[in-house]
Amino acid sequence: MFESLTDRFDSIFTKLRGRGRLSEADVDEAMREIRLALLQADVNLRVVRDFVGRVREQLIGLDLSQSLTPGQQVVKVVHEELKRILGGDTLKITYAPKPPTVVLLAGLQGAGKTTTAAKLASWYKRSQGRNPLLVAADLQRPAAVEQLKVLAKQVGVPVFSEPSDPVTVAKKGLEEAVRVGRDVLIVDTAGRLAIDEELMEEVRLISEATAPHYTFLVIDAMIGQDAVATAEAFHKTLELDGVILTKIDGDARGGAALSVKEVVGRPIVFASTGEKLGDFEQFHPDRMADRILGMGDVLTLIEKAEATLDKEQAEQALSRLQQGQFTLDDFLDQMQQVKKMGPLSGLIGMIPGLPKEVRSADIDDSMMGPIEAVIRSMTPEERRNPSIINGSRRARIARGSGTSVQEVNNLLDRFKQMQTYMRQMASMPGVMGRAARRATSGPKRINNKKKKRR
Repeated sequence: MFESLTDRFDSIFTKLRGRGRLSEADVDEAMREIRLALLQADVNLRVVRDFVGRVREQLIGLDLSQSLTPGQQVVKVVHEELKRILGGDTLKITYAPKPPTVVLLAGLQGAGKTTTAAKLASWYKRSQGRNPLLVAADLQRPAAVEQLKVLAKQVGVPVFSEPSDPVTVAKKGLEEAVRVGRDVLIVDTAGRLAIDEELMEEVRLISEATAPHYTFLVIDAMIGQDAVATAEAFHKTLELDGVILTKIDGDARGGAALSVKEVVGRPIVFASTGEKLGDFEQFHPDRMADRILGMGDVLTLIEKAEATLDKEQAEQALSRLQQGQFTLDDFLDQMQQVKKMGPLSGLIGMIPGLPKEVRSADIDDSMMGPIEAVIRSMTPEERRNPSIINGSRRARIARGSGTSVQEVNNLLDRFKQMQTYMRQMASMPGVMGRAARRATSGPKRINNKKKKRR
């Protein structure tokens, strides 16, 4: 997401870095390019106008900080304004004093509500230590109930439904949650291809019957500015608490994310980042602003590592790495763990300091297949000590893995370079060093202390 906007901002800021001092003409030129970049990203026109106006007002006549160059000062101002229009602070999820906390999902058909319901239930269970119950109140779309049951089974969450009407199902679902002691209730409702009176009346009645603590609108990020109009219409009926964006991994522009908070006045709360049920995370405006400006997102990268990496394996690998004993077996194990963290293209975008050509590279997870095949075609001794792999061994490994000798040579060369780089990174005092070391600390324990309740 935001790839095209990131590239445009990178180009704009590169021009400014060589300036000794910014004149009003320099600021105006930068604002014209920023305005064009935002419009091409399908950001709402009013949002673009207000954004550019606020940035320009701060930059004109600005007493530049002695510690920042003019180009860095522009980046700082733009970063703060991006954070503002994306929502400011991350929404803190709280819980009802008397369970269950009711979450109502609404949206148009095709936005991904049913899948989002299962992903949200998984998030509550995995990240918050909660015991959710799903209510299948989408009785409009054929097989919607069955789809939710299949997805819910994968994350180990029960589903309540019955063949009556949506309002009755939602109301009885709430009663069932109280009866069995479930502390979060997620209600999946029906959508339509377009906003109509029947849809709005049905979801309004469900809201009245369940008195939700949170009402989230599920929006497909791919529809751009239309997402803002949809959010405005639902907000008039439901009093939304926030928005969940789906398919942000497929939207390179990001207009919906940059428009919805400013226009509707409600924050983006969660984002669906991929097709897997685990590809779902809280939306952090400051981190997203970092990503847009090409600064990476180390905190999210660390959180993903902590949630997926095996603590014991990672500690052993880091210890061997620092002692110069990191083997191809270790490399293969780490590759398997990294794959659990999500698509490689998404992880690359979280690493700060990467050049544009690396961030924009078309990285396919299937590229890891030949690497695994090469390593698995080696003997245990060759994996432990790659220096013994001579010409005849390389030819044998290439035949066994269905690759070429050149590909085997490339892997061995890259592995040697990676050993050197990772040893350096693990000893760094800065943020990347902390990321390398902290990634070995394993998953966080769930905090079972009583949380502040809504």
